[in-house]
Amino acid sequence: MDRWLDFILNLLKWPVAVLMVLVLPALIHVLDYFSFTNLRFFAFLAGAFLYLALKIVASSRSNVSMQILAHEFTHIFFALLTFHKVFHIHLNMDESGGAMGFKGNGNWLITIAPYFFPLFLFFLMLGITFFSEKFPEGLLINGILGYFFAYHLESIFVQIHGEQPDFHEVGFSFCLMFLPGANMLMCLAVLAFNNGGWVSVQKYFYIVYRLTQQNLAQVLSFFTM
Repeated sequence: MDRWLDFILNLLKWPVAVLMVLVLPALIHVLDYFSFTNLRFFAFLAGAFLYLALKIVASSRSNVSMQILAHEFTHIFFALLTFHKVFHIHLNMDESGGAMGFKGNGNWLITIAPYFFPLFLFFLMLGITFFSEKFPEGLLINGILGYFFAYHLESIFVQIHGEQPDFHEVGFSFCLMFLPGANMLMCLAVLAFNNGGWVSVQKYFYIVYRLTQQNLAQVLSFFTM
């Protein structure tokens, strides 16, 4: 099963990269549909600023180990999603990095996932969904989301650089095409969740889909006139 899925994903690698480029205008346009003047968003911002303030007060390397752990667990998460058996995870004692091993050749999604997918936020969002009755309702949850959103942005900023072995593996051209759109897609999905849960996320993806359709139709009409 994993071999067939790897084969299909690797066939889709460049079409997905092109799709991420085509979706970018819609992702910019979809910002018009977000509300940034409500208390939920202000609480979200407060949580993000709290993370930044604590980051400034603490050592600049205070969460390096956590970032490495999140990085490797994101590799593991996508390896499991694509039906690979994971053998091990290893973190270097000097906080220089880590590694994980799995059965099979793998695919580009496993390799590139830590550079766009907010693993901690994803499980936090699931936790809020399944245990919402036990969570304190109100702006506190929005603040927690903002805190981990800022953590995610910092992790992405730190990890994306030209010396990443994963980028060499999938190719820099692919990274340039895929990562901007993929990161914006995921980050806006978190903002949509903050605004109204998974229903808002569903509406967000539908709007992006419709806007992309309209943009492509306009491009095609220009060339067929």
